[in-house]
Amino acid sequence: MRTLGQRRTAGFTLIELMVTIAIAATLLVIGIPSFVAFQRNSELTSATNSFVAALGAARGEAMKRGRQAVVVPRTGNDWATGWTVFVDTDNDQQFDGSDVLIVQQGALASYFSTTGQGTAQNSPAYIMFNPSGYTQTSGSVFQSATLKIERNDISGTAKTQQTRIVVIAKTGRARACQPATDTTCTTSATE
Repeated sequence: MRTLGQRRTAGFTLIELMVTIAIAATLLVIGIPSFVAFQRNSELTSATNSFVAALGAARGEAMKRGRQAVVVPRTGNDWATGWTVFVDTDNDQQFDGSDVLIVQQGALASYFSTTGQGTAQNSPAYIMFNPSGYTQTSGSVFQSATLKIERNDISGTAKTQQTRIVVIAKTGRARACQPATDTTCTTSATE
């Protein structure tokens, strides 16, 4: 039982509060760069997986419909602007009113850049699947292609870690890989 002269104190002193805020601020300063790197790596993985899924959708639609299906950049030859998957009813490798839209992907974040090889770097750039599910050129030649997606806001070893390459074999099989951990993962890979 408390006596008349005793008072119970509750709460924090101003010094305790200031020390707590200083510790929290220090932890945030240390943790935020790691969080940004984690977030951007996650976005890179998501963009790569979306591209592989788009290729799978194009290949599946080509085989299902018995027509050519194409994946093209949304704007010009820049895959970073996103991509469009469609059944190419007029065989011109360009999405227009007569074609059947399958899926569209929005633009990638500004800190990503893309580089294509094979038909993915042509003008216009495209990846085409024939009715058998094989990749080919507009001249009906079977050809593999690659697309490299990388962060452009970092350099050196970190950039190598934050790079993904999508390899599309002549057979139509697409795989995503990381050059930092896979020696077969190059922009000239064919399988």
